[in-house]
Amino acid sequence: MKTKNIELILAPPAPHMVGDGFRVHTFIPSGRNLDMKRMSPFIMMDYNSKFYFSPTDQPRGVSVHPHRGFETVTIAYHGKIAHHDSSGNSGLIGEGDVQWMTAASGILHKEYHETEFSKKGGDFQMVQLWVNLPAKDKMTTPKYQGITNAQINKFELPENGGVIEIIAGEYENIKGTAATFTPVYLLNTKLNKGAKASFNFPANYNTALLVIEGSVKVNDIKNISTDHFALFENEGEEFTIEATENTVVLVLSGEPIEEPIVAHGPFVMNTQTEIMQAFYDMNIGKFGYLKD
Repeated sequence: MKTKNIELILAPPAPHMVGDGFRVHTFIPSGRNLDMKRMSPFIMMDYNSKFYFSPTDQPRGVSVHPHRGFETVTIAYHGKIAHHDSSGNSGLIGEGDVQWMTAASGILHKEYHETEFSKKGGDFQMVQLWVNLPAKDKMTTPKYQGITNAQINKFELPENGGVIEIIAGEYENIKGTAATFTPVYLLNTKLNKGAKASFNFPANYNTALLVIEGSVKVNDIKNISTDHFALFENEGEEFTIEATENTVVLVLSGEPIEEPIVAHGPFVMNTQTEIMQAFYDMNIGKFGYLKD
């Protein structure tokens, strides 16, 4: 096996607000060759680095908005959010939990800080990914996977090295908990200082990592610190991560979907005509109804 090396390391871009409840750094898409095609099937990554929200009686968040043509994946590290959508799904996710929503043919949803968390205030830290769907699945029925941390399959590293939470894909023959439409790996890698973990993905898979807490050394060469993103080359299969302090790293890899990407706001389809149809369908009520 050939080593998969780092192509670039990206510091967190300037943050911006999504609604009034998410202070995010957008890594995908961004400059430095990190467009939707380069990172397919991951077409968006917003990272709410650890940020303190003060107490309030009015939960912060994002009001009702539509999606079509992809999936949203929210991974919670600190804080709690409440989800509601027009398919009748609702749920709470807190520290260690994952929300995997398949918008597919169209859905309305809203996300707010959970009521008690809002009243108390506290640190808030989450990742949201948009995972593209292939053309054949873009108009399937929306669905929702609310995955608690206890439901996530885990691999315990030897010698008290830490744990790898297998959200999707597999690691050491342990299957991920989430169902996916195309090959996707999402691995929450929690390493104790000095521990090392190895990873192996096909050379053509688009692969990256985000350091959530702590710092790591990749392939015994590259140091990556908290809140930094690393993109790997599309050559080689294997790489290692060593924790230089207690660390949490999100590792993501996926088979690229070799289809046209046409994105407009909350819709990601294959043609401009399909985008126009999405707006029409939303306006005539095909995405259902959800009260704000």
